[in-house]
Amino acid sequence: MKWRGVVLLLLMLSLPVLAQERYWQLDISGPIGSGTADFIVTELKQAQVEQPPFILLTLDTPGGLYSATRDIISAMLASTIPVVAYVAPSGARAASAGTYIMYASHVAAMALGTHIGAATPVQLGGAIPSSSTVQPTVAQANTSDNVTPTATEDDTDSDKSAADNSTAMERKTLNDAIAYIRSLAQLRERNADWAELAVRDAATLTATEALAQNVIELLAANQPALLLALDGREIQLGDTRYVFASSQLTPELRQPDWRQRFIIIISNPNITYLLMLVGIYGLLLEFYSPGFGVAGVTGAICLLLAIMGMQMLPFNIIGLALLGLGLALMIGEGMAPSFGILGGGGLLAFALGSLLLFDTPDKAFRIAWPIITAFALVSLGLMVVVIRMIIKQRNIQPVSGHQAMIGLEGVALTDIAPNMLNAGYVMVQGERWRAKSQHHIIAQQTIMVLAINNLTLNVAPAAIQYAGKQAADKQEESH
Repeated sequence: MKWRGVVLLLLMLSLPVLAQERYWQLDISGPIGSGTADFIVTELKQAQVEQPPFILLTLDTPGGLYSATRDIISAMLASTIPVVAYVAPSGARAASAGTYIMYASHVAAMALGTHIGAATPVQLGGAIPSSSTVQPTVAQANTSDNVTPTATEDDTDSDKSAADNSTAMERKTLNDAIAYIRSLAQLRERNADWAELAVRDAATLTATEALAQNVIELLAANQPALLLALDGREIQLGDTRYVFASSQLTPELRQPDWRQRFIIIISNPNITYLLMLVGIYGLLLEFYSPGFGVAGVTGAICLLLAIMGMQMLPFNIIGLALLGLGLALMIGEGMAPSFGILGGGGLLAFALGSLLLFDTPDKAFRIAWPIITAFALVSLGLMVVVIRMIIKQRNIQPVSGHQAMIGLEGVALTDIAPNMLNAGYVMVQGERWRAKSQHHIIAQQTIMVLAINNLTLNVAPAAIQYAGKQAADKQEESH
């Protein structure tokens, strides 16, 4: 009876633990691309079914693709489960796309030593230039001792010149981004003026400054502190009010599945670049030196995966064309040496194509310089050395098979007359062969193989062949 009481007591003590709810934790670490967006959007949709208490989205990102960011924000705005965005750990940042996600969250929090901002949209030519004709915001006025700046004539001329230099598309993109982040700020009742500064002037704030300027709601050193700060907090969730009860909750870390991890890997520009070059090299190797098809199959698979990755990245068709031109010129250097003209031009086109391949100045989605340099040098070496060796190998006379017998000498075993109905016989490399000839050959005379036709050798006296060769050599010397 005693052991039954002990078991009952243990079960009673464990009931609170068994009944403890878990909130979902989703981590965004690194650039935000198509793979990351697919993971976050899928988890947010699944949360609407499984109904966790809330979703904690931890951020440490330098930015990402605009389309992927909008997909994540759309899923957050449609969520009936509260989403808490938390920039952590210390040293983390929510830059560019991370700023938009922070403004879209139901509760925004940061750890000490983190920062937020620099949300200006960028294009191939760099950051979109801002127009200074907008009236100063509240944040600007506060940083100048409440003195309202006045515009001078020189300033007006300068602003007009800057506005004229910016294209209509740049202004359209900038204004669209400003309106988007201001709408998010107004929806969550956060500082819309600073949000505009983050987009227009790439402004940034530390965690403490962000709390003071109503950009975030909470400042927490770690997740336990964040849970305590959230406990009892009330937010508007659709048409209802939601109250957090988070002090006793434990996290459930959600991880991408194999498909989402595969997409994340493939959408990395460096991986896409490597797959594309491996695919091209594999197909070229299979073309120049046909074998068992391993190089061709591997190259085809890698090239298809690279195409899949490029569909998820903002690639530039001009960069792709330059990359192909560079490879073609380096192949030309290997096939027809031009004292480095083709090879040098190919190397330059290859490097420029690699730099322009992905249509974004965001460093997170650019190909790393060491990879470009390494592959440029390897490409040049492969094209100049390996391909020349392959072509030279193809021009070497065969050493086996029927083709290898052409030019060999032998001995006539029987007489062979021109246009003889019944072929004679010769001995070549210790083998007895049927033979025909357009010249008269007597038994035991040295012969040379000219051709092979249906296991019958076409031969000629070796002396005649030698004489013909010497005459050809003298004629060439005379020229």
